[in-house]
Amino acid sequence: MNSISTLPLSMVRQAGDLVFISGQLSLEGGKIVGDDIVAQTDRALDGLAVQLTSVGLDFSDVVKTNVWITSKANFAGFNTTYAARFTAPYPARSTVISDLVLDGALVEIDAVAQLRP
Repeated sequence: MNSISTLPLSMVRQAGDLVFISGQLSLEGGKIVGDDIVAQTDRALDGLAVQLTSVGLDFSDVVKTNVWITSKANFAGFNTTYAARFTAPYPARSTVISDLVLDGALVEIDAVAQLRP
């Protein structure tokens, strides 16, 4: 597989008043870090925060997330960690159990945010 830095994708794209953020993983130096769902979710959300900040937004601007986790057994740990970062009204969310492309990855999170007027 190509390294993360050479994949044909944009980390952030704006379309009108919406901002689309590519899937965030628990990455450090292009490698998955963290050996449990809580650590990996926290790190993926840190990445999401960095991307939001790069366009002047924060978690309160997120209107939709898509989440992939590799095991149903990890849902509770993921959900508790995720819930600690967002406040009501929460973003709409889809959560799917799936393999992920990078070995060792337990969670991937992408997001759609709305620019402030």
